[in-house]
Amino acid sequence: MKNISATLATVWRIASPYFRSEDKWAGRGLLAAVIVIELSLVAIDVLINQWQNRFFNALQERNWDSFVREIGIFTILAFCAIGLAVYQLYLNQWLQIRWRSWMTRHYLGEWLEGPNHYRMQLQGDAADNPDQRMTDDVKLFVERTLAIGIGLLSAVVTLASFVVILWGLSAAAPLHLFGKEFPIPGYLVWGALVYAILGTMITQWIGSPLVNLDFEQQQREADFRFNLVRVRENSEQIALMKGEPAERERLMHRFERVISNWYGIMSRTKRLTAFTQSYTQAAIIFPYILVSPAYFANKIQLGGLQQTASAFDSVRRSLSFFVSVYRVLAEWRAVVARLDGFEMSVVSSRHLAANPDSVRITASEGETIELEQLLVRLPHGDPVVAADAIAFRGGERTLIAGPSGSGKSTLFRAIAGIWPFGDGAITIPAGARLMMLPQRPYFPIGSLHAAVVYPSAPGTFDIEQVKQVLVDVGLAPLAGRLHDEGHWNRMLSLGEQQRLGIARALLLTPDYLFLDEATASLDEAAEAAVYKLLQERLPGTTIVSIGHRSTLAAFHRRRLNVEREAEGSRLSEGTLAPAE
Repeated sequence: MKNISATLATVWRIASPYFRSEDKWAGRGLLAAVIVIELSLVAIDVLINQWQNRFFNALQERNWDSFVREIGIFTILAFCAIGLAVYQLYLNQWLQIRWRSWMTRHYLGEWLEGPNHYRMQLQGDAADNPDQRMTDDVKLFVERTLAIGIGLLSAVVTLASFVVILWGLSAAAPLHLFGKEFPIPGYLVWGALVYAILGTMITQWIGSPLVNLDFEQQQREADFRFNLVRVRENSEQIALMKGEPAERERLMHRFERVISNWYGIMSRTKRLTAFTQSYTQAAIIFPYILVSPAYFANKIQLGGLQQTASAFDSVRRSLSFFVSVYRVLAEWRAVVARLDGFEMSVVSSRHLAANPDSVRITASEGETIELEQLLVRLPHGDPVVAADAIAFRGGERTLIAGPSGSGKSTLFRAIAGIWPFGDGAITIPAGARLMMLPQRPYFPIGSLHAAVVYPSAPGTFDIEQVKQVLVDVGLAPLAGRLHDEGHWNRMLSLGEQQRLGIARALLLTPDYLFLDEATASLDEAAEAAVYKLLQERLPGTTIVSIGHRSTLAAFHRRRLNVEREAEGSRLSEGTLAPAE
């Protein structure tokens, strides 16, 4: 019961925001319509149960007129049931797509709220494969929640309706054993209850491991799919390294984990199916065994026998709801756990940024970025790089140099506000526009125009302006391809990608431009041309570069050194070496 209460509380927390959202009236209306139709179908089941008594009595009595009348009544009930079932499915699917659309937009908004998506990765595997959470898991959550919720409601209403009928039939057809009559009030109801409770207990005992197995299966499937995507994204490097055998071995290892867990699901499902099928088949004959002695003792007619069997089966199915949907429940609980983990990870990453013990980003009225008593750490607490009383002044060009792995890129991430681990403060001028250019820039899949101006909308800049900036950075052949669609990170060389990154900076004209080895793939002449272009086009922009080439000194007025210490590294003032 404790697990059930916790699961239901989690489901309510995940599901209820939609029914309080801007789409709440449409969602509530569709849900109400689906529920009303379900209740109507239960009412039709009750009418058909009563119809069975009259119909089979007409057969037993060979009453033609009554037989024809009952056929007509059944036809009306059947057409009503068919129409209601069709529209219930239609409205249910309509509710599913609206609910799923809202949840997807909601999760995308939370995932891409600032650098949340990046911080969630830094915290480990609490929300691995967010793509699966927002596609498969959201879809399954909506489908399964509606199916289980409507099914449970139907079971409760059916139980309440047919218990009354079955209780009355128990009095009309008292229990007969060994030729003797035993007037036990509601014995048919008690028989259905005992049968369902035993079935539920055995089902839980056999099937409980399926919850963890389903959770693990989804995780392993997602891991396998993610690694397939990584191979596709890095196919060039793998081909150049002739790494196909190694990748095949790695992928097969992950697929074998999928298969091994699936065998566990197969084994457990086989046992569960063996019991549930036996339980269902035995339920067909069980009510006849209970009631047939009363029939042969002429206490009830054939119609009463059939009505009793039908009512007993309805009560039994209602009480056995847990048994019949156990496999779906196991999958649903695994989906709920995954969405809960995703939401908790979003909340945790948001709190991480607001934690007073993390790196503090504050706005100032000045014109410099200042680092005060800053100590950047790794997520597990080890120090990376320290800086104190360091300022980046407006219009200044600064070169940061130091050995690889000393924390230079992590320092840039802290300044950008996406790396919260550490202590101290970073003060940034209010309203200042910062731009970070990494060694490998990101370009969205789409038109080249959209890739160059990202993250701005394509209409932000005049197309002639975009063409000119491509010519300026040495990509004149691409100027005529702005409307071409493509995966530009795969289609262009790293040098061309870095030139596109510089073109993007020229268009966006940031106040502070941080270059993290953003020209390392260019030859020295091309790199010099790029820095001259930046000085000419962005005279008021503060440029901070990470680089290892001594030729970069000619394009910077100031040098900061990152020097390794006993624990981590430290950023300190240095002197510029003359250009070679």
